[in-house]
Amino acid sequence: MNNGAYPGSDNEPPDNCAAGFIPGPLDPLRYDGQVLDPDEVTGIFASLISAGDRVLDVGCGTGSITKILADTCKIEIIGIEPDPTRVARAVSRGLKVHTGRLNSELIQTMGMFDLVLFADVLEHLPNPQSMLLTAREVLRPHGSVIVSVPNVAHWSVRVDVMRGRFQYQPTGIMDATHLRWFTRETLLSFVSSAGFEITDYAGSAGILVPEIETRWPFRWMPVDLRRRFLHSASLRWPTLFACQHVVRAEMK
Repeated sequence: MNNGAYPGSDNEPPDNCAAGFIPGPLDPLRYDGQVLDPDEVTGIFASLISAGDRVLDVGCGTGSITKILADTCKIEIIGIEPDPTRVARAVSRGLKVHTGRLNSELIQTMGMFDLVLFADVLEHLPNPQSMLLTAREVLRPHGSVIVSVPNVAHWSVRVDVMRGRFQYQPTGIMDATHLRWFTRETLLSFVSSAGFEITDYAGSAGILVPEIETRWPFRWMPVDLRRRFLHSASLRWPTLFACQHVVRAEMK
């Protein structure tokens, strides 16, 4: 959801493959402008990263999240991004970014990392498990991955499906470039299948998702009340209210 990146295949990037699902072309910078909020995915990432870690941000997009984590967590972080427009924006933020996709040749030039971050990337890949397996090549012993994916079982999607709607959007859970769909249990099982042990889980509240402001009953709620409700609901019922599922998992 955040990056719209496509780091793991030689096929055409999904930004070029959404024709017919949404009107007009997609803006490659549409996920720029992330903020540090403890209830949202960037804040969750920050809580799961240790100071001094060497981090690889795969599919870093415009570097919006990458820059926040670099400044907040006091880490060395390097990005990989295939889209040149997004790379240019990330470099303008003072970030070190490799143009391309994560593969064995690139790994040989970068050295080893304590953590590999996939911030809303794997849902864009036809074979996301191969990307997790490739990440193992760049991780130090007991290294970890952090993965976030949109929650296809979010209440808003359930309501729409009950109404017979499955409508793609330029951004968000229903981003027209998503090729894979995850629930909480699907994500936990999927990450474990690549030889990782889950150590942490959290769900983002989705407070900043523009669509929430148009949905009943939230469009009538004061902002503070909406925040408190979604924060509490995403903690208590993450399978229903979490906008994104986030896991940290250690290499076995």
